[in-house]
Amino acid sequence: MNSTWQSEEEHPQRTARTPYVQGEVLPPVSENDGNGHGYQPYQHQPPPRRERSGWHWSYAPATYVLVGINCLVYIAMVLSGVSAISPTAMDILRWGADRGVNVLNGEWWRLLSATFVHVGLLHLATNMWCLWNLGLLGEPLIGPLGVLAIYMLTGIAGNLLSTAANPYIVGAGASGAVFGIAGILIVLLSNKKLPIPQFELHRLRKSVIWFAILNFVIGGSTMVLNTSIRIDNMAHLGGFLSGLALGVPLLPQMTAGRQRYLRRQYVTFAVAALLLSLFGFAIANFYGV
Repeated sequence: MNSTWQSEEEHPQRTARTPYVQGEVLPPVSENDGNGHGYQPYQHQPPPRRERSGWHWSYAPATYVLVGINCLVYIAMVLSGVSAISPTAMDILRWGADRGVNVLNGEWWRLLSATFVHVGLLHLATNMWCLWNLGLLGEPLIGPLGVLAIYMLTGIAGNLLSTAANPYIVGAGASGAVFGIAGILIVLLSNKKLPIPQFELHRLRKSVIWFAILNFVIGGSTMVLNTSIRIDNMAHLGGFLSGLALGVPLLPQMTAGRQRYLRRQYVTFAVAALLLSLFGFAIANFYGV
């Protein structure tokens, strides 16, 4: 989830309030395959079969790299003196959290850096559990570079939408990107030409859909109920919608051969980056920056 704070006054120079307690993002429902993975792996072009037990980083290297970076950033924050349980808004801002007024005043890098910053151990653990589950499911279909690109593009898209909705919120977390991976999987798992039994495709897609629905409900409830939990549903929505959009042009090329599929990925990601740049420019113009 993306945990958020509201500034004391809607001005970029004012100190943000004490952070709210973050909510939980639940991982998609899955069945254990007996090897520690929550699903049976499938490859677009299966590698030679070999026996191995337990988890192995080479199965989904991008997923493990992303989880590792997030954990290293958290450890570095704690070692620098930031609270391990409930860091302040200013703490996470110093480490790259997102706040629209900062972004619109030239700190555009926060749109990406915020996806690696978390608000305490529970926030990190829930997001990494979801990222790990969805990454292990999606990386065989998307590829390592695809997972990295989708994480960054959808994470940025989520933070841009959050900035457009309220530029005075301080937010951080990988959940916008996690929702982005969920969105693209919902589209890609609808391809009936994949060498996966139809009942299994249906089960996997259904579990990802329920993951998205359940976590949108959790996020929306914090906007209605009088609780200390605040979840940035705009970041979730931006990540999810951009993930769905990225999946549409990739869907017909999934079974058309590796080279054609990769070429379609490169074009899709390049166009997405351009559109996000234009969206950011439009937001800056709207706020008169």
